[in-house]
Amino acid sequence: MAPGSVLAIMAHPDDAELWTGGTLALHALHAPVIVAVPAHDAMRDEEAIAGAAVLGTHLELIPRLDDAIVLSLIERHRPEVLITHPVHDVHPDHRATTHAVLAGLPDAHIATGMPQRLYSCDTYNSLTMDGPVDADVIVDITSTYPQKRRALAEHASQPIDDHFGPMAHTLSTLWGQRTGVARAEAFTAIPILGRLPGATHL
Repeated sequence: MAPGSVLAIMAHPDDAELWTGGTLALHALHAPVIVAVPAHDAMRDEEAIAGAAVLGTHLELIPRLDDAIVLSLIERHRPEVLITHPVHDVHPDHRATTHAVLAGLPDAHIATGMPQRLYSCDTYNSLTMDGPVDADVIVDITSTYPQKRRALAEHASQPIDDHFGPMAHTLSTLWGQRTGVARAEAFTAIPILGRLPGATHL
């Protein structure tokens, strides 16, 4: 069974590339992948568009992020998989994004049956406010890691070389070592109305 369509709802223009870029690029080889992120300034929006193009995904800049927007995104795109930040992420914008996703998800799922699977991605040094990320799924991104790095490099206004690039290198190496591959990304399943996914991929 090939990977299904994905909607990644993220807080910042470079979040999709940093936390999920290799996995999104893999899914984009087989199915539509939408990245939804609140619009920022013109420079960062252009960087987000360029980064999404490198990954082979479609970027949707949204005016704000709340439960109504999440409901609309799910109803329009009907993704099989939804990815967002950890519920207890250390970054307040990430937490706010996830809370909006969780607020809009029940009505959307009842109305559409989608998404079928919901995951949170990795975070800074794989540490949430509740402790280390406890990954349910680790995806081998060895083949798409160069693509992820090129997409990250499109965010030239951000500290890619000094901060985000080295963090992507470290985290992908860590998760790769845990599964015996060169590079990997980690995801944690979040229940949808009391149901966890039963799948061999995201």
